[in-house]
Amino acid sequence: MTTADHSKNNGKVPPADETPIVELRGTGKSYGNIRALHGVSLAVHPGKVTCVLGDNGAGKSTLIKIISGLHQHTEGEFLIDGEPVRFSTPREALDRGIATVYQDLATVPLMPVWRNFFLGSEMTKGSWPIRRLDIARMKKTADEELRNMGIVLDDLEQPIGTLSGGQRQCVAIARAVYFGARVLILDEPTAALGVKQSGVVLKYIAAARDRGLGVIFITHNPHHAYMVGDHFNVLRLGTLELSADRSEVSLDELTNHMAGGAELAALKHELAQVSGVDVEELPEPEDLTAPVAATPEGTS
Repeated sequence: MTTADHSKNNGKVPPADETPIVELRGTGKSYGNIRALHGVSLAVHPGKVTCVLGDNGAGKSTLIKIISGLHQHTEGEFLIDGEPVRFSTPREALDRGIATVYQDLATVPLMPVWRNFFLGSEMTKGSWPIRRLDIARMKKTADEELRNMGIVLDDLEQPIGTLSGGQRQCVAIARAVYFGARVLILDEPTAALGVKQSGVVLKYIAAARDRGLGVIFITHNPHHAYMVGDHFNVLRLGTLELSADRSEVSLDELTNHMAGGAELAALKHELAQVSGVDVEELPEPEDLTAPVAATPEGTS
């Protein structure tokens, strides 16, 4: 997807006074004496993709757990539609329209696609005590919803484990949309995929955005993030190092922040003393300047 295509599909930028669906203001989480997350502010608007990037241990998993209701924040504010909330369970988050698609996708590989689509929320027919699964309606609904997302499968009876990784991700996204998600959290959806399958997933992330969902895209890959992202947040050691709109940061700047470019620049003089290491192309500290973490009011 080119920058031009992204701009065409993205539509209008939300007004500055539009209330985000999800907003964090100086949010943090401590586990005893260990502070896993501190002072993180971000906002998720409908029809926008908010990318959260960071290396292992940066705090991405803790951030997901707070928003999805697995853990409660210990500092700052967490707001849904402008209302402060403190979820006790993931069910409470789901009831407010926040759905999370984890890397393992929570699917049963040997079950058919349609059965996985409704796993845990099966349609039934008849009266108690002889209620039974409404298989025909579930198959029809699953096929319609997958087609609405542009996913065409010849056989919904095939085990979902026979689909490619990208196709399984897309089924999980369509399932979340069908069950009323307003905010879709995607946990490293392209991490274990090849180039082609990653492109398929990015396509459906853009499709979810174009249907008006707010998307939180968690990733290690700045190239994937830049293809579909509207706002970028880079976490480092539990704090927000960068918060910038697409127009405020280039792909090179985003990559440098992800790769620890500032640290590499600071160590340039030491690397120059190692034989066989070419440091001419390493960035200077002044080349790494980019928008710093914004205040809560400026994180839209």
